[in-house]
Amino acid sequence: MKRIFNPNNILAFVTVAREGSVSRAAEVLHLTQPAISHQIKRLSEETGITLFRRTAHGLDLTADGETLLPKAEQVLNAMADLRRIASTQSGQISGKLRIGTIVDPEFIRLGQLLSVLKKNHPGIVTELVHGISGEILDRLKRRTIDLGFYLCDPEEIGQIPSEQPLHTLKLAQFDYRVIAPVGWEARVANASWAELAALPWIGTTPVSVHNRLLTKIFARHGVVQNSMALVDHEASMLEMVRSGVGLSLCRESIALHQRQAYGLTICETQRIPACLCILALDAQKGVPIMAALLDQLEAVW
Repeated sequence: MKRIFNPNNILAFVTVAREGSVSRAAEVLHLTQPAISHQIKRLSEETGITLFRRTAHGLDLTADGETLLPKAEQVLNAMADLRRIASTQSGQISGKLRIGTIVDPEFIRLGQLLSVLKKNHPGIVTELVHGISGEILDRLKRRTIDLGFYLCDPEEIGQIPSEQPLHTLKLAQFDYRVIAPVGWEARVANASWAELAALPWIGTTPVSVHNRLLTKIFARHGVVQNSMALVDHEASMLEMVRSGVGLSLCRESIALHQRQAYGLTICETQRIPACLCILALDAQKGVPIMAALLDQLEAVW
Protein backbone atom coordinates (compact mmCIF):
# COMPACT_ATOMS: atom_id res chain seq x y z
CA MET A 1 0.00 0.00 0.00
CA LYS A 2 1.34 3.40 -0.95
CA ARG A 3 2.04 5.88 1.80
CA ILE A 4 -0.75 8.46 2.32
CA PHE A 5 0.14 12.14 2.08
CA ASN A 6 0.42 13.99 5.38
CA PRO A 7 -2.80 16.05 5.74
CA ASN A 8 -0.91 18.81 7.60
CA ASN A 9 1.25 19.31 4.51
CA ILE A 10 -1.86 19.57 2.35
CA LEU A 11 -3.39 22.10 4.76
CA ALA A 12 -0.20 24.18 4.66
CA PHE A 13 -0.24 24.12 0.85
CA VAL A 14 -3.88 25.25 0.59
CA THR A 15 -3.42 27.97 3.21
CA VAL A 16 -0.30 29.42 1.55
CA ALA A 17 -2.15 29.37 -1.78
CA ARG A 18 -5.04 31.34 -0.24
CA GLU A 19 -2.89 33.80 1.68
CA GLY A 20 -0.15 34.32 -0.88
CA SER A 21 2.66 34.16 1.68
CA VAL A 22 4.21 31.82 4.22
CA SER A 23 4.06 34.47 6.97
CA ARG A 24 0.29 34.97 6.65
CA ALA A 25 -0.28 31.22 6.41
CA ALA A 26 1.76 30.76 9.60
CA GLU A 27 -0.46 33.34 11.30
CA VAL A 28 -3.62 31.57 10.17
CA LEU A 29 -2.44 28.11 11.24
CA HIS A 30 -0.69 29.30 14.42
CA LEU A 31 2.61 27.78 13.33
CA THR A 32 6.09 29.16 12.71
CA GLN A 33 7.17 30.16 9.22
CA PRO A 34 9.92 27.47 9.14
CA ALA A 35 7.27 24.85 10.00
CA ILE A 36 5.06 25.97 7.10
CA SER A 37 8.03 26.06 4.71
CA HIS A 38 9.02 22.54 5.79
CA GLN A 39 5.49 21.22 5.19
CA ILE A 40 5.39 22.78 1.72
CA LYS A 41 8.78 21.27 0.93
CA ARG A 42 7.65 17.83 2.14
CA LEU A 43 4.49 17.93 -0.02
CA SER A 44 6.55 19.03 -3.01
CA GLU A 45 8.88 16.06 -2.44
CA GLU A 46 5.97 13.63 -1.98
CA THR A 47 4.26 14.77 -5.19
CA GLY A 48 7.36 15.53 -7.24
CA ILE A 49 5.80 18.89 -8.11
CA THR A 50 7.12 22.43 -7.68
CA LEU A 51 4.13 24.08 -6.04
CA PHE A 52 5.11 27.76 -5.81
CA ARG A 53 7.41 30.30 -7.42
CA ARG A 54 8.70 33.41 -5.67
CA THR A 55 7.74 36.83 -7.02
CA ALA A 56 8.24 40.39 -5.85
CA HIS A 57 4.78 40.24 -4.26
CA GLY A 58 5.13 36.90 -2.48
CA LEU A 59 4.44 33.34 -3.60
CA ASP A 60 2.48 32.45 -6.72
CA LEU A 61 1.23 29.01 -7.65
CA THR A 62 2.98 27.29 -10.51
CA ALA A 63 0.83 25.78 -13.28
CA ASP A 64 1.20 22.37 -11.60
CA GLY A 65 0.32 23.93 -8.25
CA GLU A 66 -2.86 25.47 -9.70
CA THR A 67 -3.86 22.05 -11.05
CA LEU A 68 -3.23 20.39 -7.68
CA LEU A 69 -4.99 23.03 -5.52
CA PRO A 70 -8.64 21.98 -6.21
CA LYS A 71 -7.74 18.36 -5.46
CA ALA A 72 -6.03 19.38 -2.23
CA GLU A 73 -9.13 21.35 -1.21
CA GLN A 74 -11.28 18.30 -1.95
CA VAL A 75 -9.08 16.23 0.38
CA LEU A 76 -9.51 18.77 3.20
CA ASN A 77 -13.28 18.92 2.63
CA ALA A 78 -13.46 15.12 2.71
CA MET A 79 -11.59 15.10 6.01
CA ALA A 80 -14.00 17.70 7.39
CA ASP A 81 -16.91 15.46 6.28
CA LEU A 82 -15.29 12.52 8.06
CA ARG A 83 -15.06 14.54 11.28
CA ARG A 84 -18.70 15.61 10.94
CA ILE A 85 -19.89 12.05 10.43
CA ALA A 86 -17.80 10.79 13.35
CA SER A 87 -19.15 13.55 15.58
CA THR A 88 -22.75 12.77 14.60
CA GLN A 89 -22.27 9.03 15.11
CA SER A 90 -20.79 9.52 18.57
CA GLY A 91 -23.77 11.64 19.58
CA GLN A 92 -21.51 14.36 20.95
CA ILE A 93 -20.52 17.61 19.34
CA SER A 94 -17.00 18.71 20.15
CA GLY A 95 -14.19 20.79 18.73
CA LYS A 96 -12.94 24.38 18.64
CA LEU A 97 -14.90 27.34 17.31
CA ARG A 98 -13.13 30.60 16.48
CA ILE A 99 -15.58 33.47 16.95
CA GLY A 100 -14.98 37.01 15.73
CA THR A 101 -16.34 39.56 18.21
CA ILE A 102 -17.01 43.31 17.88
CA VAL A 103 -17.95 46.30 20.07
CA ASP A 104 -18.85 45.59 23.70
CA PRO A 105 -19.63 42.04 24.90
CA GLU A 106 -22.91 43.08 26.53
CA PHE A 107 -24.35 44.46 23.30
CA ILE A 108 -23.68 41.24 21.35
CA ARG A 109 -24.84 39.12 24.34
CA LEU A 110 -21.54 37.28 24.28
CA GLY A 111 -21.67 36.14 27.90
CA GLN A 112 -25.15 34.67 27.48
CA LEU A 113 -24.14 32.91 24.28
CA LEU A 114 -21.02 31.32 25.72
CA SER A 115 -22.89 30.30 28.87
CA VAL A 116 -25.69 28.42 27.08
CA LEU A 117 -23.23 26.94 24.59
CA LYS A 118 -21.08 25.55 27.40
CA LYS A 119 -24.14 24.21 29.20
CA ASN A 120 -25.62 22.44 26.17
CA HIS A 121 -22.39 21.49 24.38
CA PRO A 122 -19.57 21.12 26.92
CA GLY A 123 -17.31 19.56 24.28
CA ILE A 124 -17.12 22.81 22.27
CA VAL A 125 -14.17 25.05 23.04
CA THR A 126 -14.38 28.70 21.91
CA GLU A 127 -11.58 31.05 20.86
CA LEU A 128 -12.50 34.73 20.68
CA VAL A 129 -10.91 37.13 18.19
CA HIS A 130 -11.82 40.81 18.61
CA GLY A 131 -11.88 43.32 15.75
CA ILE A 132 -13.84 45.86 13.71
CA SER A 133 -16.69 44.64 11.48
CA GLY A 134 -14.69 44.84 8.26
CA GLU A 135 -11.78 43.01 9.88
CA ILE A 136 -14.14 40.24 11.00
CA LEU A 137 -15.41 39.82 7.44
CA ASP A 138 -11.83 39.66 6.12
CA ARG A 139 -10.85 37.07 8.73
CA LEU A 140 -13.88 34.96 7.84
CA LYS A 141 -12.93 35.01 4.15
CA ARG A 142 -9.37 34.03 5.08
CA ARG A 143 -10.78 31.32 7.39
CA THR A 144 -8.88 32.53 10.43
CA ILE A 145 -12.27 32.51 12.21
CA ASP A 146 -15.27 30.22 11.77
CA LEU A 147 -17.97 32.85 12.17
CA GLY A 148 -18.26 36.39 13.47
CA PHE A 149 -20.46 39.30 14.45
CA TYR A 150 -20.91 42.06 11.86
CA LEU A 151 -22.52 45.50 11.77
CA CYS A 152 -24.03 46.90 8.58
CA ASP A 153 -26.80 48.83 6.87
CA PRO A 154 -30.01 46.72 6.97
CA GLU A 155 -30.18 47.06 3.16
CA GLU A 156 -26.76 45.38 2.95
CA ILE A 157 -28.04 42.08 4.37
CA GLY A 158 -27.72 39.46 1.67
CA GLN A 159 -25.43 41.72 -0.37
CA ILE A 160 -22.26 41.67 1.72
CA PRO A 161 -19.38 41.41 -0.78
CA SER A 162 -17.70 38.00 -0.73
CA GLU A 163 -16.40 35.59 -3.36
CA GLN A 164 -17.51 32.75 -1.09
CA PRO A 165 -21.27 32.57 -0.39
CA LEU A 166 -22.14 33.75 3.11
CA HIS A 167 -24.73 32.58 5.60
CA THR A 168 -26.12 35.68 7.34
CA LEU A 169 -28.30 35.65 10.45
CA LYS A 170 -29.79 39.02 11.47
CA LEU A 171 -29.82 39.38 15.26
CA ALA A 172 -31.01 42.94 15.96
CA GLN A 173 -31.75 46.31 14.38
CA PHE A 174 -31.01 49.67 16.02
CA ASP A 175 -30.26 53.32 15.23
CA TYR A 176 -27.02 55.27 15.27
CA ARG A 177 -27.23 58.88 16.41
CA VAL A 178 -24.83 61.78 15.85
CA ILE A 179 -23.38 63.03 19.14
CA ALA A 180 -21.42 66.23 19.75
CA PRO A 181 -19.64 67.97 22.64
CA VAL A 182 -21.43 69.89 25.38
CA GLY A 183 -22.71 73.28 24.22
CA TRP A 184 -22.97 72.39 20.50
CA GLU A 185 -26.78 72.33 20.47
CA ALA A 186 -27.12 75.37 18.19
CA ARG A 187 -24.75 73.83 15.63
CA VAL A 188 -25.97 70.26 15.73
CA ALA A 189 -29.47 69.75 17.13
CA ASN A 190 -31.38 70.53 13.91
CA ALA A 191 -28.56 70.29 11.36
CA SER A 192 -28.81 68.78 7.88
CA TRP A 193 -26.28 66.20 6.68
CA ALA A 194 -24.52 68.86 4.63
CA GLU A 195 -24.19 71.06 7.72
CA LEU A 196 -23.01 68.15 9.84
CA ALA A 197 -20.37 67.13 7.29
CA ALA A 198 -18.71 70.56 7.54
CA LEU A 199 -18.26 70.29 11.31
CA PRO A 200 -15.19 68.56 12.80
CA TRP A 201 -15.61 64.77 13.06
CA ILE A 202 -13.79 61.99 14.80
CA GLY A 203 -13.23 59.76 11.78
CA THR A 204 -12.95 55.99 11.65
CA THR A 205 -11.07 53.49 9.50
CA PRO A 206 -12.60 52.34 6.18
CA VAL A 207 -13.39 48.87 7.59
CA SER A 208 -15.57 50.26 10.39
CA VAL A 209 -19.36 50.37 10.10
CA HIS A 210 -19.30 54.10 11.00
CA ASN A 211 -17.17 54.82 7.96
CA ARG A 212 -19.25 52.65 5.64
CA LEU A 213 -22.55 54.21 6.74
CA LEU A 214 -21.36 57.83 6.72
CA THR A 215 -19.50 57.52 3.42
CA LYS A 216 -22.72 56.39 1.74
CA ILE A 217 -24.80 59.18 3.31
CA PHE A 218 -22.34 62.00 2.61
CA ALA A 219 -21.86 60.81 -0.98
CA ARG A 220 -25.63 60.89 -1.46
CA HIS A 221 -25.66 64.52 -0.32
CA GLY A 222 -22.59 65.45 -2.36
CA VAL A 223 -20.45 66.43 0.63
CA VAL A 224 -17.26 65.17 2.30
CA GLN A 225 -16.83 64.45 6.00
CA ASN A 226 -14.49 66.88 7.78
CA SER A 227 -12.43 64.34 9.78
CA MET A 228 -10.10 65.82 12.40
CA ALA A 229 -8.79 62.51 13.81
CA LEU A 230 -8.88 58.80 13.03
CA VAL A 231 -9.96 56.39 15.79
CA ASP A 232 -11.00 52.74 15.75
CA HIS A 233 -12.09 52.25 19.35
CA GLU A 234 -15.55 53.25 20.58
CA ALA A 235 -14.46 54.23 24.11
CA SER A 236 -11.77 56.52 22.68
CA MET A 237 -14.31 58.12 20.34
CA LEU A 238 -16.64 58.91 23.24
CA GLU A 239 -13.80 60.39 25.28
CA MET A 240 -12.82 62.63 22.37
CA VAL A 241 -16.41 63.86 21.99
CA ARG A 242 -16.55 64.57 25.72
CA SER A 243 -13.26 66.46 25.37
CA GLY A 244 -14.73 68.76 22.72
CA VAL A 245 -12.86 67.44 19.66
CA GLY A 246 -15.84 66.86 17.40
CA LEU A 247 -18.76 64.69 16.29
CA SER A 248 -19.14 60.93 16.24
CA LEU A 249 -21.73 58.26 15.59
CA CYS A 250 -22.99 56.36 18.60
CA ARG A 251 -25.61 53.68 19.23
CA GLU A 252 -28.80 55.39 20.39
CA SER A 253 -28.88 53.73 23.82
CA ILE A 254 -25.32 54.92 24.55
CA ALA A 255 -26.00 58.37 23.08
CA LEU A 256 -28.95 58.89 25.44
CA HIS A 257 -26.86 57.73 28.39
CA GLN A 258 -24.00 60.06 27.42
CA ARG A 259 -26.42 63.01 27.25
CA GLN A 260 -27.86 62.15 30.65
CA ALA A 261 -24.48 61.53 32.31
CA TYR A 262 -22.23 64.11 30.59
CA GLY A 263 -24.53 66.57 28.87
CA LEU A 264 -23.42 65.67 25.35
CA THR A 265 -25.44 67.01 22.42
CA ILE A 266 -27.50 64.72 20.15
CA CYS A 267 -28.59 65.66 16.65
CA GLU A 268 -32.40 65.42 16.70
CA THR A 269 -32.94 65.47 12.93
CA GLN A 270 -30.80 62.53 11.78
CA ARG A 271 -30.83 58.81 12.53
CA ILE A 272 -29.00 56.00 10.76
CA PRO A 273 -30.54 52.51 10.84
CA ALA A 274 -28.10 49.64 11.31
CA CYS A 275 -28.22 45.99 12.23
CA LEU A 276 -26.17 43.40 14.05
CA CYS A 277 -25.79 40.04 12.34
CA ILE A 278 -23.66 36.92 12.45
CA LEU A 279 -21.70 35.77 9.42
CA ALA A 280 -20.42 32.33 8.48
CA LEU A 281 -19.39 30.71 5.24
CA ASP A 282 -22.49 29.13 3.71
CA ALA A 283 -20.58 25.92 3.01
CA GLN A 284 -19.84 25.55 6.73
CA LYS A 285 -23.26 26.27 8.26
CA GLY A 286 -24.22 22.58 8.27
CA VAL A 287 -21.14 21.46 10.19
CA PRO A 288 -22.50 20.12 13.54
CA ILE A 289 -20.34 22.41 15.68
CA MET A 290 -21.40 25.44 13.61
CA ALA A 291 -25.06 24.40 13.58
CA ALA A 292 -24.93 24.03 17.36
CA LEU A 293 -23.70 27.60 17.82
CA LEU A 294 -26.23 29.02 15.34
CA ASP A 295 -29.01 27.25 17.25
CA GLN A 296 -27.81 28.75 20.52
CA LEU A 297 -27.59 32.20 18.91
CA GLU A 298 -31.23 32.04 17.86
CA ALA A 299 -32.17 30.97 21.39
CA VAL A 300 -30.24 33.84 23.00
CA TRP A 301 -31.60 36.44 20.56
